[in-house]
Formats: sequence, C-alpha cells, structure tokens
Amino acid sequence: MKLKKKRKLITYLNILDQPIQFNPFVFSRKFILWAVLGLFGGLIASVYWIILEFFTHQLAFFDDWLVIPTMAICGLLAGLVIHFIGDPGEIHLIVNNIRFNKGKLDPKNNPSMVLSSLFCIASGGSLGPEAPLVQVTGSTGTWLGKLFRLKGEDLRSMSIAGMASGFTALFGAPLGGSLFSLEILHHEHAVEYYKAIIPAFVASSFSYMVFALIIHLGIGPTWDLPAYHMLSKFDFAYAIFFAIIATVFGWLFIYCTKFFKNIFGKISTPIYIHTLIGGVALGLIAYFLPITRYFGHHEINTLIISDFSLTMLVLILCFKIVAIAITVTSGWRGGFIIPLFFTGATLGLIIHQFIPSISLSLAIVSCMAAINACVTRTPMSTTILLATLTGFTYFIPILFASLTGYFLAPRIPFISSQMQKTEASNIVAKKQ
Repeated sequence: MKLKKKRKLITYLNILDQPIQFNPFVFSRKFILWAVLGLFGGLIASVYWIILEFFTHQLAFFDDWLVIPTMAICGLLAGLVIHFIGDPGEIHLIVNNIRFNKGKLDPKNNPSMVLSSLFCIASGGSLGPEAPLVQVTGSTGTWLGKLFRLKGEDLRSMSIAGMASGFTALFGAPLGGSLFSLEILHHEHAVEYYKAIIPAFVASSFSYMVFALIIHLGIGPTWDLPAYHMLSKFDFAYAIFFAIIATVFGWLFIYCTKFFKNIFGKISTPIYIHTLIGGVALGLIAYFLPITRYFGHHEINTLIISDFSLTMLVLILCFKIVAIAITVTSGWRGGFIIPLFFTGATLGLIIHQFIPSISLSLAIVSCMAAINACVTRTPMSTTILLATLTGFTYFIPILFASLTGYFLAPRIPFISSQMQKTEASNIVAKKQ
C-alpha cells in the first residue's frame, strides 16, 4: 500500500516537472513556483514588519535617559539569542552562500536572525530589516526549490528570487529590489546571475502586491523631497561633484567600521558582552542626538522638514556614521542600506547650506546614491531604488552619482564576499 502511494507521488511530481501546455506563451510550472515564492515572501515580510512596528512603538516610550538602559538590555538579549541559538551571520554570509554554496541559504539560521534583529532594530539600532528579511525569504526560496527537486542554477535562481521578494517588500520597489538582489552578488565589474532576473522580477511583483495589501503600502514615494526641476545643463556636473564628496564619507564609514571592528576584536568576551557594550554606546549617542536612533525609514522625512543648524547637521552626520559602524561591528543584526541613505540625506542638507542656489533634492539624492553605491557596489539598483523612494524622476543625475560612488570605491569591497574567490583567499592568507 505504501509503495502504491509513493508511486502516485512520483507520478504527480513528474507531472509538475512538465511545462504547462500553453504553447503560444513562455509559461511553465516555474512561473507558478516564482509566484508562490513571491506570495510567501510578501506574507513573511508583512508579518515581520507588523511585529517590528509593534515592538518599536512599545520601546519608543523609553526615551530621554531611559534610552541608554533600554538599548543596553536589548543588546544583551540579542547577544544571548545569538550565543544560545546560533550565529545567523551577516550579509557577507548570505552573499557567500549564493556564490559558493550552490545558492543554498540554510533556514536553520532564521530563528536566531529574526529574534536578534527584532531586539536590535526595535530598540533603535542603526541597522534596518533588510538583512533578516533577505535571509528568511531567500532561505524560503531554497526550501521551495528543494521541495520541487530543483538543482544547479534553477535552485540558485529560487534563492535569489526569494531575496528579491524580501528587498522589494522593504523598499516598495519591485524593479529596484530585484536588481539589488542580483547586483549585490557581483564581483569586480561583473554581475553573474542574469539568469535569475526573470524569477526575481516575478517573485518581487507578487511579494509587493501581498505586502501592499497587508501593510497598506502606498504607491507614491517614501521620502518627500521638494520637486526637482533642472535649472541648468550643469546639474549633471553638480551631481558628480556632490557624489565625489559623498564618496569621501563612504570611505570614512568603511574605515570607521574597520576601526571599531579591531576594537571589538580585541575584546575576547562572549558576543552578548559585545552587544551589551554596543547597546550602551548607541544609547548614549541616541540620548544626545535622538534623530540618530533607529535605521532612518521614518527619520529621513523628519530630517528633511526640520530646520537643523549647520553645526547640528554635522554632528548628526558624524555620529550617525559612528552609530552604524558600532551597530555593525558589535554583533547587532540588521542591514545598513537605509542607514546609509540617511547619512547621504544629511550630507546633502549640509552641502545645500553652503550652496543654497543648488536644488536641495539634487544634492540629497546625489549624496544618497553615491555613498550607498560606494559601500554596496550596486549603482544600477541604487539608481532605480532612489528614483522610486524619493519620487526623483530624473534618472540620469542619480545614475551619474551612483557610478561616481561605485568607481571611486575602495578596491577591497566593504562586503568582502563580493571579491573573486581567489582574491579573497589571498587576503585571508596574508592575514595568517
């Protein structure tokens, strides 16, 4: 009897392996898999976002001096989760698994990543939810691909499509989220995984629909910049000039991160002590500069409409860079893309104080694009993401700024797994 059931199951799976017979169309069961994955991704992202918003609102009541013990305790709890459940890794590990582990993302890391990131992000850490979302939705793609016996590039494409659905839910940009999931995996100047672009588009579109329906996401821009009108033909040159300045701060962030990484590396204690120390430091920064608390999704609008003095903007910029670096290196979990956009927006406001005749929107968007492209090496997706998130419809200045940040970035990337395999192994050998 059991043998008969097994034969039936094999028959059904073989049927699923065959394309759906709509001869005039490029349509197969893989499309259904990508769509289902997108639905799963949107649902997962919605549940995570609802829980994150709930905890964020609860912990937001602990402000003023209470922010210091609050962030310290949450840092300790996040560290204990990582210590006892397991280290989920960071974006470096996700990129490495896609490139060198046949595209497999292990779901066993999800509980630790979700719990630790909730403590870190909800309490006010300078990291966003993109890393946990990408880990969970990407591993869901791996699980679904294995369930339907996909192998090789098909399985890798499912993992990348899952990652794309997570990026899309956070950014509200199906095209930009899809390209970001591909572009962040590249090495040098090559993007290797174009085969996954259609799966990523399909999964992103379905994820966006689910997330928009549950969270009531609007179609308009997330950040409200003043309307931009090209004032002169030199606006492109200004975009490149602002991007060069922003790239300097991108380098500053990278070296600031290396500095704190060395400091925490010398503290030979369990990770929960690192996260506790990081929580105290972040709490102190948030106490003196409250707008640096959290990852910047809502704070960017507050920053733009507030009338901060030049001195205050410089302090916000410098201490936000320090806050992101401490959050990244002390063991807190999350993503740094939106926090980098926040630093770019702050720098754009500073530049506009010196050159008020230039469009504020052009200065902000150029700096946001360049600093993110410098750190993440994703000029194409950064351009599309920022156009969607800010409503800045002139793509070319953003593209010029993104490419400037990309080509002026350090030779050794911030995300070390973006290097070629041989190059990465040489660096490891030198360190040894």
